[in-house]
Amino acid sequence: MKQLFELFPIVLFFIAYKFYDIYVATAVVMVATMIQVSFSWFKYRKVEAMQWITLVLIIIMGGATLYLQDEQFIKWKLSIIEWLFGAAFLGSQFIGKKPFVERMMSASITLPSIIWKRLNMLWGGFFLSVGFINIYVMYNFTTDDWVTFKTFGVPGLMVIFIVLQMIFLYKYIPNTEE
Repeated sequence: MKQLFELFPIVLFFIAYKFYDIYVATAVVMVATMIQVSFSWFKYRKVEAMQWITLVLIIIMGGATLYLQDEQFIKWKLSIIEWLFGAAFLGSQFIGKKPFVERMMSASITLPSIIWKRLNMLWGGFFLSVGFINIYVMYNFTTDDWVTFKTFGVPGLMVIFIVLQMIFLYKYIPNTEE
C-alpha cells in the first residue's frame, strides 16, 4: 500500500496534465507531494530523507516553473532526483560499512560482499542513466511525450531493471527444496 501511495503525486500530475496543462499539473503535483509528506509524518511520525529532498525539489522547481511560466524547470526535477539517487548509491560504496542496496535488502537475502557492491553500482548506474535519458526526452520530444515518459516510461524502466536484477540474483538464492 505504501508503494502505491508513492505514486499518488505522479498519477495526479498525469491526470491534471491530460485535462489541463503542464502548469496546472505542476501545481497539482506540488500540493500532492505536500499532502504525501504530511500524511507520512502524521501516520508514521517519520518522513524518509528522499521524500524531504523530493518535496524541496518539487517546491523549488515547480515554483520556478509556475513563477517563470517555463516548463523546463519541472522537467529538470526528474533528472536531479535520479542523479541524487545515483550519487547516494554510488557514494554509499565509500561511506559507511554497507552499500545502500545491502542496507535495504540484507534482511531478505544473503549475498557475498562483492555482489552487494556490484548490485549497488548497478543501481547507482541505473539512476544516473535514467537522469540522462530524461534530458534526452525533454529536449528531443514534445511535452506530451515527456509526460508519458515520466509517468509510464520511468516506472517501466524500473520494472525492467528489477526483473534483470532478479535474474542476476537468482543464482544466489538458496534452494529450499534440498
